[in-house]
Amino acid sequence: MSDTARNRNTWMTGTPRRAVLGGAAAAAAGFALAGCGSDDDGGGEPKDRKKGEKITLTFWSWVPGIDKPVALWNSKNPEVRVKVEKVSAVDGAQYAKMHAAIKAGNPPDLGQIEYPVVPSFLVDNGLLDLTKYGVAEHKDMFIGWQWQQSAFGKAVYAVPQASGPMGLFIRQDLFDKWGIEPPTTWDEYEAAATAIRKRGAWIETFSATNGNRFAGLAWQAGARWFGTEGDTWTVSIDDEPTRKVADYWYDLARRKLIKTIPDRQNAWYKDVQTGSIASWLGASWGDALLVGNAPKTAGKWRVVPMPQWKKGDASYANWGGSTTAVFAKTKYPKDALAFAIWLNTDPESIKLLIENGYGTPGAKQGYTTSQLDVHKDFFGGQAYSKVFDEASKGVDTSWKWGPATDTLYQRLGDAFTAAIGDGSDFRSVLKKVQGETIADLKEKGLKVKAG
Repeated sequence: MSDTARNRNTWMTGTPRRAVLGGAAAAAAGFALAGCGSDDDGGGEPKDRKKGEKITLTFWSWVPGIDKPVALWNSKNPEVRVKVEKVSAVDGAQYAKMHAAIKAGNPPDLGQIEYPVVPSFLVDNGLLDLTKYGVAEHKDMFIGWQWQQSAFGKAVYAVPQASGPMGLFIRQDLFDKWGIEPPTTWDEYEAAATAIRKRGAWIETFSATNGNRFAGLAWQAGARWFGTEGDTWTVSIDDEPTRKVADYWYDLARRKLIKTIPDRQNAWYKDVQTGSIASWLGASWGDALLVGNAPKTAGKWRVVPMPQWKKGDASYANWGGSTTAVFAKTKYPKDALAFAIWLNTDPESIKLLIENGYGTPGAKQGYTTSQLDVHKDFFGGQAYSKVFDEASKGVDTSWKWGPATDTLYQRLGDAFTAAIGDGSDFRSVLKKVQGETIADLKEKGLKVKAG
């Protein structure tokens, strides 16, 4: 993004980008993008499809089984076919491909974009403000805090699909065998970690490269990594709540009460399968992950609420979750929006998505909590989705993501890995990444300061 390109960008509606995302309106929304981007913000005027005209919309996604609801849509909407192109979600490859396509001027019509990454696409003017096309009419169909993740000022850039409220997966058989009660507080979690270690196993791993989960832990503790003052971003990764979380996990690692291997990789899957790791702080979509990678442990798992910092509290956080976004260059925004709404609210579509383990739906209706218990037998007959449903109600809605979150995760991963390697305390990671993130936003042409 060049300096000369800044402030010359307009939406297809003709509204200046800075006016939409900067200044007072953005501040009220807790969002400020004062802008760089490409000179060309649109692919020509959007079209209204003529009666009887047949079109094809392209949709990039990595969600398992997404082709099934799309096939259902195509069977019911022969004039507006959707073509799915699967993109790799390994190490952010899907977003690199999307950003490259935006830069080249040939993005898809729609894309699967996680909540934390939406702001990064606004920086390069990649997404369409859907308010002109009636998205606000559907607001009440979605869970409020999920809707807000893609709403900035009066603009809305994506339709909620699903979220990942967090909980604690435990090997109930091992906890029972060892006489350990599921922890309800972080103090109790530490005590459980000590008891489990004495049994030759581990309660958990601290995965250095999993910045997304670390963000969830900080979120639960009351952190506010990003904020705004007027048209200026504030970055507060090194705030007191996050320091508390970092100190806690550093102490567990220092005392060797937890492992420090990456989660969701081969060594971790082996430990989960054999019982060497007896629990996992995961998200609602984690049920399918355990079923697929630890089949020999069927019937032995349960889900309990995430431990609290203070006994009796009900503070939770989110890990993951995605939207269906419409790219700014689509020629048929009304049809693209219609598909995005249908995909994420139609009961038949939601049923197909649930069956493939996509998380907790963003829609308020169209399913029952019991439908989410797809793997009830694996969890010993527990109606485990009730735990995640309650957690979703306790997610702090004031948390906002900032630009370049994908870069932030990489920087956290690099810094945590280095700290684990040389024995540095985890607070040093926060200070380092805070400075790097401020520099990253300045490089994007944004006004920024430490919070």
